[in-house]
Amino acid sequence: MAITRRTLIGSSAALGLAAKVAAAGGGSAKRPNILWLVSEDNNPFIGAYGDKLAHTPTIDRLAKGGTLFRNAYSNAPVCAPSRFAILTGVYPESCAPANHMRAVAHFPKEFRTYPELLRSAGYFCTNNAKTDYNCDVQPAAIWDRQGKDAHWRHAPTGQPFMAVFNHEMTHESRVFGPVVGKVTPADVRVPPYLPDTPGIRQDYATYYNLMEKMDAQIAARLAELEADGLADDTIIFYYSDNGGVLPRSKRYCYDEGHRCALVVHVPPKWRHLAPTAPGDIIDAPVSFIDLAPTVLAIAGVRQPAQMTGRPLLGQRKSVPVRYAFGMRNRMDERYDFTRTVTDGRWRYIRHYMPHRPWGQHQAFEWLAKGYQEWEAAYLAGALNETQARFFRPKPYEELFDLTADPDQVTNRIDESGASAKATELRRALDDHLLAINDNGFIPEGMAGEGYVESKSAGVYPLRQIVAVAGAAAGRDPAQAPLLVRELTNANAIIRYWAATGLLIHGVPLAESRAALESIMRSDPVPQVRIAAAEAVATLWSSADAVGLLGALAGDRQIWQVRLQALNALTYIGEPARAVLPVIETAAATDHEYLSRAGLYLAAKLKGTYTPAMKMFDIEQMMRSPPKSVVGG
Repeated sequence: MAITRRTLIGSSAALGLAAKVAAAGGGSAKRPNILWLVSEDNNPFIGAYGDKLAHTPTIDRLAKGGTLFRNAYSNAPVCAPSRFAILTGVYPESCAPANHMRAVAHFPKEFRTYPELLRSAGYFCTNNAKTDYNCDVQPAAIWDRQGKDAHWRHAPTGQPFMAVFNHEMTHESRVFGPVVGKVTPADVRVPPYLPDTPGIRQDYATYYNLMEKMDAQIAARLAELEADGLADDTIIFYYSDNGGVLPRSKRYCYDEGHRCALVVHVPPKWRHLAPTAPGDIIDAPVSFIDLAPTVLAIAGVRQPAQMTGRPLLGQRKSVPVRYAFGMRNRMDERYDFTRTVTDGRWRYIRHYMPHRPWGQHQAFEWLAKGYQEWEAAYLAGALNETQARFFRPKPYEELFDLTADPDQVTNRIDESGASAKATELRRALDDHLLAINDNGFIPEGMAGEGYVESKSAGVYPLRQIVAVAGAAAGRDPAQAPLLVRELTNANAIIRYWAATGLLIHGVPLAESRAALESIMRSDPVPQVRIAAAEAVATLWSSADAVGLLGALAGDRQIWQVRLQALNALTYIGEPARAVLPVIETAAATDHEYLSRAGLYLAAKLKGTYTPAMKMFDIEQMMRSPPKSVVGG
């Protein structure tokens, strides 16, 4: 199905209204300026959020005079998909491959990002300097000023501005070396899912000290605003782009991966646009899909139909919603698939690839001492059950009471006392997947990815796909006959999930082998062949299947297919040695994800791997970080 007439009309109407507003004129006296102060990769390690170790006086003052959103969440637990949602107002999983880390999704040209809409309404829009939008939008085309010198000071006199400043002080890479400050390793609390090691304690202490440094950067920017005489006419947002970077936070769908700070300060002149009185707290869940609609509402610009969030401020500020949703798909070189929903009190998590552990080795992530020491302790057999589960296969579902169990270590999905909440959140997530046309069930690089392409019911029959994927991931033996039947489905995505499901179930059914072997050899879609080959190699120790995976990891395929084949070979283990030359060729390539996956697998097969092993030149990366690493 093509983009609907309603969607096009919504976008056109938004632009039309914006043009009328711009034609009417009006400087900052008629419309407020908007300032976004963004920090990277952090949970609310902030005094205003009740953290007694935090030293964040600037953000605390903003909260005291503004509105603090206690339960604010990024829509992805990593920056690039999260920033796609912030920029476009569209869930990244609605526009694959934006749901994957560092991809180039096609954002429909009929749509407009929030800075384009604000500029049409007469705002001067600047971004300093991070982009990382995970799509083909060109930053220079959507901002009046983009780059390290972009500033509200470039705005013509009397023109309202929308200025974004991104602060990298708390970025993940800063934790790779210790930072000394008020907080010491002895001061921190280590959560029970982590071992209490010196490296983990140092990571926590470093993070607190980086938060203090970032708070000082926020103070300097606010001092500039005050010095320019603009504080009385500027609505200030402080937020972080995704959750924190400490072990089991960034990239993971626990609260630590999604929970962010969000504080909004509205000066007295514009108090009628504020959601609360100064100093109040909003407990209802909100997510960053709401940010674009919010700034449009402040500016008086109509929200286009593709933006499904709701304004938190402005004349159109809406009543609270019940839920916030999050997701995980490929994270750099590792494939996974998780969806989650929270009401602020409970978090429900669904793993569609439960045969993969949480702790898949990911080279950039493993540069942190915390991850290195966590895995080293696991390999040494020194962890308790709660700490060791990170390196083992996942359950299909998890449910946590965040009030009683903020560290999320007790999965209550099977408890009778929590069954009503589990049913409620399951239904909410199911409804959400369909409502946003979640593209995440499409293997990366396969036909059907995209906001428009995936609207075709013939290409992407989502309701049927969700049912098969649930039968696959749920491991219910009664669903195995369904999976066997669907191996011959005309739809490639359904065949993929049927093959993946038989792998997840882990039972070598005689009635499935012939069909799996047939599609691994002859299916026209390589992603389906990979899923079938991994199942055959795992269930029947087939050398032919290993050889096929080696061929698909070779350089005749697109990088996404090669990477999926390398991931499959990683979990086959020792039999993958038969294609070691192919793996070493991937390790030597200049594609960072293929290289890292190949280096890891080659080291495991050769017996040279250690958790502290570096998969690339970190010193060179820090001196001149490639685009694919900055903001990771």
